[in-house]
Amino acid sequence: MAKIVIDGVTYEVNPNNNLLQECLSQGLDLPYFCWHPCMGSVGACRQCAVKQYRDEDDKDGMLVMACMTPASDGTIISIEDEGAKSFRSEVIESLMISHPHDCPVCEEGGECHLQDMTQMSGHNYRRYDKKKVTHRNQYLGPFISHEMNRCIACYRCVRYYDNYAGGTDLSVQASHHHVYFGRHEEGTLESEFSGNLVEVCPTGVFTDKVFSEHYSRKWDLQTAPSVCVGCSVGCNTAPGERYGSLRRIVNRYNSEVNGYFLCDRGRFGFDFVNSEERLLEPIQRKQGKAELLTAAQIEVSIQQFSSAETIGIGSPRASNESNFALRCLVGDDNFYAGCSDAEYESLGVILALAADAAFHSPSVREIEQADAVLILGEDVTNIAPRIALALRQSVRNKAKELADENRIPQWQDAAVRELAQHERSPLSILSPAVSRLDDVASERIIDSLPNLIAFGHQIANKISDSAATAVSASSEHDDTLALIAQQLLRAKRPLIIAGNSNGGELIKAAANIAKALQEKNDDAGIDLCLLVPEVNSLGMGMLVDPANKLGAALARLQDGDAKRLIVLENDLYRRATATEVDAALEKAEQILVLDQLPTRTTAKADIVLPATAFSEHEATYINYEGRAQLSFQVNKCQKMAKPSWRWLNAAEHIDDLVQRCCNEAKGFTKLSEVLPADNQFVAGMKVPRQSHRYSGRTAMIANINVHEPKQMVDDESIMSFSMEGVPSQKDSTILASSWAPKWNSNQSISKFQDEVNGELKQGHTGILMFEKSTSVGAYFEPPVNSLTAAEKQLHLAFGFQIFGSDELSARCKPIQARMTDAYVGISPEDAQSRNLVQGDTVTISGTDSNVTVCIRTGIKTGTALLYCGEGSLNPAEFSEFIEIEKCEKQSASLGMRNLILSDLQDEDKSS
Repeated sequence: MAKIVIDGVTYEVNPNNNLLQECLSQGLDLPYFCWHPCMGSVGACRQCAVKQYRDEDDKDGMLVMACMTPASDGTIISIEDEGAKSFRSEVIESLMISHPHDCPVCEEGGECHLQDMTQMSGHNYRRYDKKKVTHRNQYLGPFISHEMNRCIACYRCVRYYDNYAGGTDLSVQASHHHVYFGRHEEGTLESEFSGNLVEVCPTGVFTDKVFSEHYSRKWDLQTAPSVCVGCSVGCNTAPGERYGSLRRIVNRYNSEVNGYFLCDRGRFGFDFVNSEERLLEPIQRKQGKAELLTAAQIEVSIQQFSSAETIGIGSPRASNESNFALRCLVGDDNFYAGCSDAEYESLGVILALAADAAFHSPSVREIEQADAVLILGEDVTNIAPRIALALRQSVRNKAKELADENRIPQWQDAAVRELAQHERSPLSILSPAVSRLDDVASERIIDSLPNLIAFGHQIANKISDSAATAVSASSEHDDTLALIAQQLLRAKRPLIIAGNSNGGELIKAAANIAKALQEKNDDAGIDLCLLVPEVNSLGMGMLVDPANKLGAALARLQDGDAKRLIVLENDLYRRATATEVDAALEKAEQILVLDQLPTRTTAKADIVLPATAFSEHEATYINYEGRAQLSFQVNKCQKMAKPSWRWLNAAEHIDDLVQRCCNEAKGFTKLSEVLPADNQFVAGMKVPRQSHRYSGRTAMIANINVHEPKQMVDDESIMSFSMEGVPSQKDSTILASSWAPKWNSNQSISKFQDEVNGELKQGHTGILMFEKSTSVGAYFEPPVNSLTAAEKQLHLAFGFQIFGSDELSARCKPIQARMTDAYVGISPEDAQSRNLVQGDTVTISGTDSNVTVCIRTGIKTGTALLYCGEGSLNPAEFSEFIEIEKCEKQSASLGMRNLILSDLQDEDKSS
């Protein structure tokens, strides 16, 4: 640690950081615009000026930019020096020359970093009265609105979008007063992380278009800490509600998971909560007619379903509490997995590996620290987008290493990038098609799934002879596989990534590679990141007996062994073949389904109970690394929907249910640790969900009654549905949206961190659930490929889309604007042999489904990449091979334009 003096006070600081970061870490107020904790320093805005002195005798000092000055031992600076304060004020005045006077109508108002810094700098009167420079705004797609006249040229947007997120279609153009930040022509921003521009921009240049359509002032939103349900990463979010509808989602800082950023699915994929299709009343169907159920009738029905002849099917998108409540109702032996049999088998492998001491499942922050990465068969950007963003940072570790060797501070962003040029840490991708990460990949191999599995085992064997090798159909990649093995061996922190999107054999191959590295380096805990598709896939898998597959449940119904069925927040037609599901449901005497939206399964139900959405109940979820996190209720559902666990267990308090899960469910011993302690709150007062600036409570219902009613009471949480109460002073994990005096924007989060970019004060980042065993399992044996493709057959691999593959977000209008129809991707050679051209409609043999052909140069000849769309095709209907035939009658695909945008640009980007 170094000691520096700031305005006469001595502080201990980290000498590897700059003065601005250390000032903020010490809780001091110093204005800035261009600097960001994740993007380093470029010194563009000149707003963080301070007076630096040579020694104690120096009375004059000199102005320096705090973000560009190291926090060296013995440094003496002054923030309050009159010269420095005057300089900062004049810089603000120059930045504001062409800024419009539109704060009262600007959507950023009240949460604007520019407003905060203007007041902090002391600038309060505009002297310039000449003509302003104005710009034309651009259409940037369904997510982002553009108001270029508010720009102060801090360069944050392009540094984030281009350098950090890897975008290529947003740039800075022109110069001086005419500098312009936008696309070379109007059009949708292509990056999967474009929504972060809303929070990165310190002004109102980039705003949330989805929020704008149902706008409310930020301080009038009711918020609570939440967890994104869009994938298995479990990013922390802060949803905002007003008038009973969910209005927006913004990032909520978690140092180990999402940090400062979200993907666009997580940010904009919440509108299904407000859908007009929401199931909001409990109904029973009799003779084709739906009748509203009373509370007494529901209680009787639930009791009928508690018999031994009832089976329950869980859900990977339902909370731990709901899955556990269903298991308690039907019994352990009658509780079945709510995913396909193939997925559940691979879940079993993942859970076994998670308990093995040889492997460590890394957090998103730890993924950023990897210095050699191998992705085996997984499309990370479309399966777990936030991890893809972390991988883009991991390839920069080589640049940081070079910077250290040349004594350049890592926060000197421009200097580090100039030094490194195109030097990157190795990122190797073995996949059935090109991916959105190929532009930063050092090595990539595109081949069929059987060959990719074989390549994985070959890499393991090249690292350690103890691992069994496999025979692939081709030897053309032997040199590349040897190079990948050497890169992993040389790395200080190697990382292997795989997942179950295309079966479990890739997971076994990845585990062999990690075990070989562990054996060779004698290093416990090799980073092995195994991705699962949904928010609580692991939580559900931990609660289900290994033998209780979905297929077994359907077989019991079909055989008459079970009479009644409860389906928890799940559409079975997405998990098993329609033939299997139809046959099972037809035999069931009574079917009860709990869900938020209508599905093919709810259409077959005798009783439908409306379940609350993620923002309408308190729940816990377990992410891909086994991290349990608590998601608080943001608002009460205005209708009759209840949490699924409440329908199934009306008597128990949520905290008691969590504690019971800890005691009875294997692997859940530590789940209760995510619950906040009650003894930390002043006089027992709760934490308010509404900000201290909340307004208009009486006016909200003035059309009904001018008298203000009593606020809703929350008996199951430490939070209140009002602005009354005491904000948490000890546990920042209960902090929904940060605010501090002088800091109204999201930049105020630094006031709640132990240090900038560090952990939240006195909180936790979630609880890691898996207990590691000391035994290390044997290597997996490579599979024996007995099947070969017949003439005209293609090896099948499944493709995924960030916009469309997730069941719930695909029901959101903003996301639907970016979705594409189902398609099958094939190589130009396979297209030519079948007389197909781009956009043709084909039939997949054995099905009655038509899909669009997408001809892609980044697919191996003999392989078909099938994207099933939003439920239009069921992966369970297909085997290892498919045949496609051109339809006699061609139809234009409504999704073809988005298909080309999302699936052909990767070839362009990688070339």
